Parts: sequence; structure tokens; C-alpha cells
Amino acid sequence: MKNNNKFRLDVWGFITLAAIALYLLFLIYPMAYLIKQSVIDSETGAITMANFAKFVSKSYYFDTLFNSFKVSIAATLLSLAIGTPLAYLFSVFKIKGKSILNILIIVASMSAPFIGAYSWILLLGRSGVVTKFFKNIGIIIPPVYGFTGIVLVMTLQLFPLVFLYAKGALKNIDNSLIEAAENLGCSGFRCFFKVVVPLITPTLLAAGLLVFMRSFADFGTPMLIGEGYRTFPVVLYTEFINEVSGNDGFAAAIAVIAIAVTTVVFLSQKYVSNKKSFSLNALHPMEEKTAHKHISWIVHLFSYLIVGIAVLPQCYVIYTSFKKTEGKIFTSGYSLESYITAFGKLGKSIQNTIIIPVLALIVIVILAVVIAYLVVRRRNILTNAVDILSMIPYIVPGTVLGIALLNGFNKKPLLISGTMLIMVIALIIRRLPYTIRSSVAILQQIPISIEEAAISLGASKMKAFFRITVPMMSAGILSGAILSWVTMISELSTAIILYTGKTKTLTVAVYTEVVRGNYGTAAALSAILTALTVVSLLVFNRFNKGKDLSL
Repeated sequence: MKNNNKFRLDVWGFITLAAIALYLLFLIYPMAYLIKQSVIDSETGAITMANFAKFVSKSYYFDTLFNSFKVSIAATLLSLAIGTPLAYLFSVFKIKGKSILNILIIVASMSAPFIGAYSWILLLGRSGVVTKFFKNIGIIIPPVYGFTGIVLVMTLQLFPLVFLYAKGALKNIDNSLIEAAENLGCSGFRCFFKVVVPLITPTLLAAGLLVFMRSFADFGTPMLIGEGYRTFPVVLYTEFINEVSGNDGFAAAIAVIAIAVTTVVFLSQKYVSNKKSFSLNALHPMEEKTAHKHISWIVHLFSYLIVGIAVLPQCYVIYTSFKKTEGKIFTSGYSLESYITAFGKLGKSIQNTIIIPVLALIVIVILAVVIAYLVVRRRNILTNAVDILSMIPYIVPGTVLGIALLNGFNKKPLLISGTMLIMVIALIIRRLPYTIRSSVAILQQIPISIEEAAISLGASKMKAFFRITVPMMSAGILSGAILSWVTMISELSTAIILYTGKTKTLTVAVYTEVVRGNYGTAAALSAILTALTVVSLLVFNRFNKGKDLSL
């Protein structure tokens, strides 16, 4: 079964055409419709660039793009500055309680970012616990709103991604390189900056891109904690909501600008990364060692402090979920009132948070395995097209995708806006690229000769695929599926555009309760979401056989 660059209309050929058709219908069509809305005058039907001219000419809108760049760049640099040395310390030194710290870091990275924003308001807001404490002793702390608050929340939520990427890359560094540097007098921080960082630069660029894209597209954090500091996703959301009853061409134009910006960033990173890329093969991987007494306490203090601050929001939210409330105010004492309210009035949102991602996950796993097989084993011009199409959602912000789907499917014959189906489709489109990448990586490690042997013994190509290849991929597929599930249950930016009363999810419910000032109910819902995340990660750990998660 040799790879053939020629397209053949067999079973896999029909599957290739079906995959292209699905992408054309549920991705290209709504995106094309969005672009059309941005350049067509709704009254005359003529082509116009007025919507783009409005964005560029008015500082109110253009400044939001600048603000988003400032926030994203600051969050990316701080995430790299925290995550990279932390990963190095975890790889080089023996740290007490490291396994627990690893789990806490993952929990911090997988939780919904706006929960961090909400909890920091409770801690450092104008009436926050920490703010009041220092005020009582005569120290005034600036409230955690605006640029500083947004960057703080995003950094604490996203530096774990850099940590996981860097930790995976550090496993591939040969320890003999470090030893050679030390023999030449280059050790400690000098060795870290002169030897280690250059070796893992391609990985850090990839991690930096992911952090930038997530922070640039984050809607919940700046909406809750930004106050007057407007960012691009927030303005996009508010303009779309304001324009729903009238001309939505301007909102479409902002969405197109968002796609253009993220595309340029993505391609720039790929270009720089490809120029700096090289392979590492660790014959003697880095080994953990016990730190000298005079630096051991610094290593432990830095590790515990960073991880402690990162998980503090989740811990405090869980704590406040058990506090008594009177109306919108927390009072002394503890009770389960917030949980009773959460399950009573918003129980449907908890069900939706399980049902919608499960339905999406089933489709994602099936499509990811099939598309990965097409990309790896059946390379031709059409499977290359599928590969390219599969990566488009990676650069489309969630809010933009939500608007595109809502506008594209709000009329017959495909009137699915407002239904659970469109929520499922949105999750499939958003999370499929990541699962495809992980499936491709797994499949590339399986020798094609195994399938060829099965076919030579009389098995059909499809039978060899399902009976031989898929079972060999199962462990990696399952691990990837669980991680996809965790990211789907914390999805907000797309859900906030597409949800209705019947399809509201936990993340939307938390957001709406915070906006309404129902902090007790919001805390209970956040605690439930955190519990779901932790349970999912424990299941992942079980199937991953206790290995550290790395990206």
C-alpha cells in the first residue's frame, strides 16, 4: 500500500470528497458570507469599503485593535518569562510535591479564563477581600481593572501552556550539552539563557503563538475586568449585538479584520519558526538532581509561589461558593444555597455542558482519525486541500466563528441558528484542528508495513484501517479526546454568540450571573465547572498511565 500522489475514486476518495464538502458547507460558506456582508451595502446591494473605512477612521474602534495587541504581547512575554524558567526548574531539580504541582498547573491552564477574572474581582476588586484587608491597615491598593487586570488574568491562565510546551521540549535536550557548557564555566542562569533557551526557541515560538492567539481572541476576561479598557473581541461582540436588528455589515468588517490580523500573526510565526527549526535527539536526557541548599529554597519558593498564585482564583471561587448570600452580597456563615440555586434554576446549563461537548467529541474523534489517515497515508492534491482547510479554524477567533455561523445559517434551507446543532458544529470546527494534529503525530509513528501485511493476507483497506490502525492509535486518540473535552466545557467566546435559553452552557451561565451580580450562584457554577475539569484530567491521567502532560 504505497503512498500515491494520484487521486483515486475509491472508498477513501469518496471520504476525501465528503470531508471537503463538509468544510465547504460549515466553514468556507459562513466565512465567505461574512466577508460578503462586510463589503456589500445592505440597502443598495453595491460593493463598498465604507465599513472598513469607518473602522480605520474612528479612533474609538482602531484603538481597540491597538489595545488587543498591547494586552496580547504583554501576556505572551510574561507567560514566556514565567513558564520557561519554571519548566526548566521542574526538569532539572527534584522538587517536593512536584506531581501535585504538575496537576495544579494543568488545572490552571484548562479552566475558563473568565473565572480567573471573576475571582480576581472578588480578591482585588474595589470591594475585594485583599483590597479591604490592606485598606483597614492604611494601605490603598489600586483596583484590578483595565489593562493591568486583563494582563494579570491572561498571564496566570496562559503561562501553563508555555510550561507544558517547554517541558516537552526540554525532554529532547541531551544532557551532555549542559555538561559541556558547565565544563566551560557556563552554568546556572548563564547556561539557561546561553544554551537551553536557544535550543528550545522553535518550541517557545509555537507556545508564544498559542498564547498570543488565545489572549487576542479572549472575550470573557476583558469583558468582565476591563471596564473602560476596550479590546477587539469585546467591541466585536458589542457591535454585533447592537447591529443585529439593523445593518450588521460593520460587525462583519471588524470580524474580517480580526481574521486578517490573526492570519498575519500565524504566518509570521510559521515563517520565523521554520527558519529557526532543527531537530533534537536526546541520547542522554536531562536528569533531575537535588539542588544545593543555598538555592533549593529559592527553587521551591519560586515554584510554590507561581503555582499557588495560578490556582488561587479556582480555590477562592470554590470557597465563596459555600458562603451565605443575601441578595447579591456575601454574608457571614456558610450554606449550600448557591448550589441549590445553581442546580434548580440553571440545571439545564449543566446538562448542556455535558451533552453538547459529548456530541461534538464523538464527531471530532471520527473526523480527526479519518482526516489524519488521509493526510498521512493518502497524500494527493485533494487530501492536501483537506489538510489546509482543517487548519483554518486555528486562526479564526471564537467570536468571529460564532458570528459567521449565526449569520450563515439563520435562514432556510439551513435554518439551524438557535439550535443545539449549531453549538455542536461550532465546537467541532473549533477543536477539530488540534485533534487532527495529535492524530497525525500518532499515525506517523505507526509503520505502514503493518497495514500492508494485513492487506496482503486478504483484508480490505477499510478493514485493515479499522481493525489494525485505529486500535494502535486508540491510546493517543483517547488522551487527545479527553483534553479536547476539557477545552470544550470551558468554551465561552463562541457560545456567547450562539446560545439561547435552551442551549445555555455552564460558561455562559457563569458569565451572565456575574454580569447580573449574582456572585454566589456564579461561584457555585464555577466550582462545578472546575470539578468537571479536575475529574476529566484525572481520567486523562489514568489513560495516560501517569505520564506528565506535555504539548
